[in-house]
Amino acid sequence: MKAATHPHKLQWRSPHGRALPDGERTLIMGILNVTPDSFSDGGKFIGAQAALERAGAMLAGGADVIDIGGESTRPGHAPVSEAAEIDRILPVIEAVRGAFPEAAISVDTYKAGVARAAVRGGADIINDVWGGRFEGENMARAAADLRCPIILMHNRPASDYTDFWPDVIADLRASIDTMLGAGVEAGQIWTDPGFGFAKNVAQNLEVLKHLSCIVDLGHPVLLATSRKSTIGSVLKKRIPTEREDGTAATLVWGVQQGARMVRVHDVARMRPFVEMADAIRAGAEWTEVEKS
Repeated sequence: MKAATHPHKLQWRSPHGRALPDGERTLIMGILNVTPDSFSDGGKFIGAQAALERAGAMLAGGADVIDIGGESTRPGHAPVSEAAEIDRILPVIEAVRGAFPEAAISVDTYKAGVARAAVRGGADIINDVWGGRFEGENMARAAADLRCPIILMHNRPASDYTDFWPDVIADLRASIDTMLGAGVEAGQIWTDPGFGFAKNVAQNLEVLKHLSCIVDLGHPVLLATSRKSTIGSVLKKRIPTEREDGTAATLVWGVQQGARMVRVHDVARMRPFVEMADAIRAGAEWTEVEKS
């Protein structure tokens, strides 16, 4: 048995009683966009059957969580109504749940009504790109009522920081405090630094450089860098699918900094990088256990 990269097991629990991954190694979240306009794969997996096949492939490739989203979050995206978003994602969640009853499913949404419908339809986790703050305290109340884990991503309407790092930390603390105040258990709360959201290239690189500062907030961290434009800017790669090598570099760095889960488009391709980064993080302990 390999040594645990992360010695402390995760405390999150599915509202449906399913076992969620304990996180002794870095987890992989596979992206399943059922949208026509996502920046990397928009339109490829619309419809329950196409989405189901994609989910199956990601699970076979090593995904620990399938993240299902019905509204693009790329810059300049067209907002989607709550009803339309539910119509997009609910059949997919139900199909994935039916085909893979033990799979962990997250819903990528910032709308409390969508989150409630998704969790009642079989999702286990809320992944909120607005840190639970887009609709006041509605999302916090939803997470508390549903008794489900929630991932709080750092975001703000514009990149108008007074002092970048203190502002990012303060924003995340405010999101966490809102959840705790509504009754969400501390062990159900994750954070995400918001790479690519309300940040320029230099600020995104700064987030990666000092990711351990967000780890120090005391909640497990999701890192979501896959194919994003900062990678394209650094490596001069205009096409998102050509940014996989750069993505791999960010994941390895993130694992070393303490990220507990990474969110990616190509699960099978990124998995070896995550596993190798885990082995390096464990160091001699990993080697000793492997030899025993």
